Amino acid sequence: MKPYIICHMMSSIDGHALTDGWDRAFKKNAGELYEKLAEQFKFDAWLCGRVTMQEIAHGEGYAKGLAQGPIPREHYFAERNADKYAISIDPHGKVEWKSNQALDSHVVQVLAEGVSDDYLAYLQSIQVSYVFGGKSEIDLGLVVELLARELGIERLCVEGGPLVSGSFVNAGLVDEVSVVILPLVDGRGAHPASFEVPEQAWQQPAYLSLVSAEVQDGGAVWLRYKKP
Repeated sequence: MKPYIICHMMSSIDGHALTDGWDRAFKKNAGELYEKLAEQFKFDAWLCGRVTMQEIAHGEGYAKGLAQGPIPREHYFAERNADKYAISIDPHGKVEWKSNQALDSHVVQVLAEGVSDDYLAYLQSIQVSYVFGGKSEIDLGLVVELLARELGIERLCVEGGPLVSGSFVNAGLVDEVSVVILPLVDGRGAHPASFEVPEQAWQQPAYLSLVSAEVQDGGAVWLRYKKP
């Protein structure tokens, strides 16, 4: 059994999700609106990819040589009763956490089995939980079922970036899509869309039904969709 999964994104009118280059005050207001709307989903876990989590972690490296020998590739749970979990998709173990908390949520790293023993020892030393999602690539379906079974997660909010969000939708795991359309045109063609999938992994379009459309203060529009 998997959690109920909401994919919550924000983008410009032309569908771009990265905020670099946007006016600082505009970006701040957009971020506050995005987080306020996300709270309405009452989720018990939120999930981001490596790039986003690196920005949150503000890592400065980690001590090498902590592993005293090979560490079994077994799931490690430092906390099973957290009020909220921060799920980090990081196959190769690159996010450098300073503690086991991210935005008042207990961190759970999702890793591939090829990650180094030193990285696992480092996570254990700061009590960051971790699970293995595959040998070299992450099986998202397996991961979400594992999170539900082991940690009791019932509602999971996927918050990007574009590749992570696109991968969840492409895998057919998302129950609801939420997009905050902001009142600006980005115009940079090379910038990622809100949902990105590697061409070789693309399955088929995801057809959705509109649930609601709400105009927000400042001119943004909040769109919510579910599977038909």
